[in-house]
Amino acid sequence: MTKRTMAVSEARTRKPQRPAAMIGLMAPALAVVVLLFGGGLALGLVQSLGHLPAAGMSSLTLEHFTHVIADPDFFRSLGLTLYLSLTSTLIAAAISVAAALAFNALAGRSRVIQLIFQIPLTVPHLVIAVALVFMLAPSGLLSRLLLNLGLIDSSADFPLLVNDRWGFGLMAAYIWKEVPFMTLMILAVLRGAGSELLDVGRTLKAGRWQCFRHITLPTIFPSLGAAGLIVFAYTFGAFEVPYLLGQTYPMMLPVWAYKSYSDVDLLSRPEGIAAGLVIAAVVAAAIALAQGLTQAARRRGMVL
Repeated sequence: MTKRTMAVSEARTRKPQRPAAMIGLMAPALAVVVLLFGGGLALGLVQSLGHLPAAGMSSLTLEHFTHVIADPDFFRSLGLTLYLSLTSTLIAAAISVAAALAFNALAGRSRVIQLIFQIPLTVPHLVIAVALVFMLAPSGLLSRLLLNLGLIDSSADFPLLVNDRWGFGLMAAYIWKEVPFMTLMILAVLRGAGSELLDVGRTLKAGRWQCFRHITLPTIFPSLGAAGLIVFAYTFGAFEVPYLLGQTYPMMLPVWAYKSYSDVDLLSRPEGIAAGLVIAAVVAAAIALAQGLTQAARRRGMVL
């Protein structure tokens, strides 16, 4: 029996900790989360229902949620947010699957490449957004390089990639940042699963596409799905990247909520908070789905 097999066997036969003991260990951290996040969420809910004494509003009503839902700009922002979040998540997922398969095939020879690949994980989203502004703006580094090479006549000939209608700059920022995260999750599953099933498939004369479709994809799907839902939740609720790289109209939903909340008219604040609660509900649903997918995979014996 190999060391790896013995370690897996010990991990599976080890007695799990009691739920009460685990809750006791996590109690201090849970208390902070409940106090800060839960308290802020409750306060936001009360204010979104119209209880804002500073603006002379004290009654509780669903009127502000009705105004948000009836606002055409809300649905434009919601549609744009869904489009950019889903598109960037799907592109990042496709790149991550290809990268994970390549790294798994290279085995130990890919350590340096993996180290370079992980650098974006340590860089905040805000820094990446600023870097893309300097790189992709009409007067940015890439435009100046093409101008010096004589490929364009002026900066006006450079395509609009920042604050553009289709959100190319936004998607570039999200893909650049999230691909390493998704790749590492998928790679961990591939290396934990081993190559026995693939060897059996090759013995049965299965081609590369058949092996990927019937063996590799079902193996990585729970991890890929959970990672994709987490990335979607973040991109749907992120503020700083669309604030810097997004267009002014229609705006991403978090920017729309911030604009409404920070309006000089205090009567618009409950509508901004209501939009923020809609964002929080979508994000919470995506995270719950990711957790459910992960737990279902673990019950099937998959190592995630």
